[in-house]
Amino acid sequence: MPMKTMQTIAIIGASGNMGSAIANGLAKGNYRLLLCANELEKVQAVAKEIKSSHPAAAVEAIDCSVEASWEADIIIAAVPFAAEKEVARKIREVANQKIVISIANPLNDTYNGLVTAPDTSAAEELQKLLPHAKVVKAFNTTFAADFATPVIDGKQADAFIAGNDAEALQTVTELVETAGFNPIVAGDLAVSGTLERMQLLLIQLNMKYDYNWLAGWKILHK
Repeated sequence: MPMKTMQTIAIIGASGNMGSAIANGLAKGNYRLLLCANELEKVQAVAKEIKSSHPAAAVEAIDCSVEASWEADIIIAAVPFAAEKEVARKIREVANQKIVISIANPLNDTYNGLVTAPDTSAAEELQKLLPHAKVVKAFNTTFAADFATPVIDGKQADAFIAGNDAEALQTVTELVETAGFNPIVAGDLAVSGTLERMQLLLIQLNMKYDYNWLAGWKILHK
């Protein structure tokens, strides 16, 4: 079987909790990772940390989200919802026909609701801003700590994916598997609102019952 071509993934916001967790998770796969964030020193530290634990990983810190996204096959917007609009503005020209992953949950300041309207989601809003990209919702139902421990209490955490493009969904399914989760394609991009509300609930439960930010969803079925 021929080796698959190494895909290049730009992770914007790679110095944050989620961005660095995703980068560490994907470093195990056959990917070239371009890490970028507002502060280059922080992202260089993440790249160095990944290289120390995954010496064979193809990972580099890069200064500019536009340059990283221009080179990339897949772009992960590992940024809060409030920053998605600015990221979209920067990468709009270079994101054409590329997979762009939205991980954001549009939480309000008190974690008791979402700032998006009931009939939309962070992912759908990003798709409107990037009309020629293939936006996929992924990694929003997982906490950063889950990437180091995707098997919780003996069970592999599920990670839900939503999108409109079948090929893009397959590619992102492989990313989710590489990161250590059990991927479940939940539906088209319109399902993103449900996935974002699921994570709002998990955050609320974490705060109520002190799961120490190590918790995930699992569909039990026969």
